[in-house]
Amino acid sequence: MRIVGGTLSGRKITPPLSLTTRPMMDRVRVSLFNILLHHDWGNKIGNLFDGKTQVLDAFCGTGALGFEALSHGAAYVTLFDKDMEALSIAKKNAAHLGVEDRCQILMADALKPPKADKPCKLIFLSPPYRKDLIPPALPALDKAGWIADHAVVVAEVEKKESFEVPEGYTLKTSRTYGIATLHFMIR
Repeated sequence: MRIVGGTLSGRKITPPLSLTTRPMMDRVRVSLFNILLHHDWGNKIGNLFDGKTQVLDAFCGTGALGFEALSHGAAYVTLFDKDMEALSIAKKNAAHLGVEDRCQILMADALKPPKADKPCKLIFLSPPYRKDLIPPALPALDKAGWIADHAVVVAEVEKKESFEVPEGYTLKTSRTYGIATLHFMIR
């Protein structure tokens, strides 16, 4: 695994050691960040990578999505996971990339998140497939103050999974890559 774009492009990151974490393929991350960088999100959102954006990766695994966001110009990222092994790898990756001062790594459950210090403009939700975790995660994260007004939410599901856009969100685009479907929504 490696960072696929931005200032840290090409830097290797440690992959998961077990099957409990399912990392997003490099080519899918390239496509995801191309959409984030080049889609017209509207005046209220603007440039997501302007050096000011707070990011939340609520099912972080190795931290690849959060570190990719930092590499592209996000200001700060918070990484959540419940899995000790995943958090250990995310911490090693943050140290290897030299971004510990720009991230916070928490053992936390996206369904029962801690209170946010600041709302985030970009949210990644890439939970385990076929567990229907996105519908309960979004309101829990919103109630805890993690989701800013006019935030972009990227939700990854298995392509065969049904997905309904939650109330209060607008689907901007969806893309399928192999077995994964990415839904890009704004709040």
